[in-house]
Amino acid sequence: MSTSARRPGTRFDRSHTDDLMAFLSASPSPYHAVANAAARLEKAGFRQVAETDQWDGAAGGRYVLRGGAIVAWYVPEGAPAHTPFRIVGAHTDSPNLRVKPLPDSGAYGWRQVAVEVYGGTLLNTWLDRDLGLAGRITLRDGSIRLVTVDRPLLRVPQLAVHLDRSVNTDGLKLDRQRHMQPIWGLGDALEGDLMRFVADEVDVEAADIMGWDLMPHPVEPPAYLGRDRELVAGPRMDNLLSVHAATAALASVVTTAGGDLPYIPVLAAFDHEENGSQSDTGADGPLLGSVLERSVLARGGSYEDRSRAFAGTVCLSSDTGHAVHPNYAERHDPTHQPRANGGPILKVNVNMRYATDGAGRAVFVDVCERAGVPWQTFVSNNAMPCGTTIGPITAARHGITTVDIGVAILSMHSARELCGADDPFHLANALTAFLEG
Repeated sequence: MSTSARRPGTRFDRSHTDDLMAFLSASPSPYHAVANAAARLEKAGFRQVAETDQWDGAAGGRYVLRGGAIVAWYVPEGAPAHTPFRIVGAHTDSPNLRVKPLPDSGAYGWRQVAVEVYGGTLLNTWLDRDLGLAGRITLRDGSIRLVTVDRPLLRVPQLAVHLDRSVNTDGLKLDRQRHMQPIWGLGDALEGDLMRFVADEVDVEAADIMGWDLMPHPVEPPAYLGRDRELVAGPRMDNLLSVHAATAALASVVTTAGGDLPYIPVLAAFDHEENGSQSDTGADGPLLGSVLERSVLARGGSYEDRSRAFAGTVCLSSDTGHAVHPNYAERHDPTHQPRANGGPILKVNVNMRYATDGAGRAVFVDVCERAGVPWQTFVSNNAMPCGTTIGPITAARHGITTVDIGVAILSMHSARELCGADDPFHLANALTAFLEG
């Protein structure tokens, strides 16, 4: 483990973690997450711009919303067209269950909602939890409404041990199609039932709902955990923890530094990372490149200016990583074992599952030293396959230097994950130092 001393007079501020928990509770879907991030940036002076409008090159903060993705940037006064960017990349989606196009289902007197498994979720963690319903609906006039049913509505019941005597010896075996369909009432399945319920919740006519992107979510709120409350348990930390920290860092930087910034700070929070990033709102789509190029052109830049700006750009791809698990230490690399509250982690994989190289390591170390936060290194066990992030995609698609970092957690891809209570604040401090340049 590598660390750096904190700057004199700095100390952990638990209020940031309190705010993270509020952000997690208010963001049960990617669409809620970007709306909440946008609202926070609005308070810092940012304004939304439409992709269909002509952009100007004036100084100030702007952001673009597209589905479950947001890209926000701040142009300092007098910034030349070739000014490089400092980007913090993250993703808004988490592995979960998603409502199917024909949702009304049921059998044997139970009314159920048909769902599809999204991403690499730990299926067993969704069993016997009180679930709400959230997401968005699209209306006949093309408008979009957020949906938030934040009370116990759905439940995926586990089979009783009396009917599965081997469950504790042979392990739980779940069929993604047969065993993950939640119940939400008694009676026969009725076509259109779920949409009538949703229509009542958002005060629209059911006949006006033309499309939906809905997902169950655990309604149990985030909470401090442990003897000394040094841990935090909650949903969707992968990767709303990074989205929250990056939003806080960007707002802080433009509020305190403003026109003195040597770079253009950027937040890029994408959707669909958990299933490969290949969408118009994913990191493998055109959104980030389009925004950056249009920013250069709006300030009177040329293709040469765009190339110069990209050549000097650095991206920190921030995503959660694995803390060493005390019950499964053999699954981790014996010399790289990140711990909770040990500070953000630098993620390294020579097969480029992470984008970090030696030069990127130098950037990260400098950032942590300037921020006065501890840091750690993560490398996977050679015998275990390594996950990946938006980092390699961002580096390859845009040709920009990218470094993979994040916060070490336990229970990744569970319906309820666990991290150290200090680490979100450490990450936000590091991201702030990075965006300040």
